[in-house]
Amino acid sequence: MTKAAAHVQPRTVVVAEDEALIRMDLVEMLGELGYQVVGQAGDGEQAVVLARDLRPDVVFLDVAMPIRDGLSAAQEIVAAGLAPVVMVTAFSQSEVVAKAAAAGALGYLVKPFSARDLTPAIELAVARWMQLQELVAQVENLQERVAAREMVDRAKTRLQSDLGLTEAAAFTWLRQQAMDARVTLAEVAARVLDGRKPTNLDA
Repeated sequence: MTKAAAHVQPRTVVVAEDEALIRMDLVEMLGELGYQVVGQAGDGEQAVVLARDLRPDVVFLDVAMPIRDGLSAAQEIVAAGLAPVVMVTAFSQSEVVAKAAAAGALGYLVKPFSARDLTPAIELAVARWMQLQELVAQVENLQERVAAREMVDRAKTRLQSDLGLTEAAAFTWLRQQAMDARVTLAEVAARVLDGRKPTNLDA
């Protein structure tokens, strides 16, 4: 192992499986593969709590569990952006697979499975999750930029009305205020739209 590799933190895992023997086997296999199991649950509700508290790199969820099934738990975990989910089940029917996909699961293991099945399932789920999170961030950034642009446009309209400026002059005024106050155009626009007098904007 290289010095750099020695500092790489193992991926953390939460395992939710109501059958204790299967859960113990899965935890043991994960440990042997170098993963760190940080939480174990016997039902879907506890799995969600652990995912929120521990923020693991991946969550293994059995489909059929008491109190709350794995599909419902997966849906909440994924919707909250907590972690990628790998479903574990004895069922390989296309209907169950489709439900798991609809719940947001990024991996699927059918019992019985072996240790060699785990790493591909985990790494693929994590890779897909990172891609999804990147896309979400890009969309949010785009939405923020669009919202900021709309706010600046509204502020320009307000300045044109209040000060009798042309659109170009209003934009120049906003930009100058932003430069003087060392804030963004959107922040200056927000102050204008909040009803502050333009002449007092930089105060």
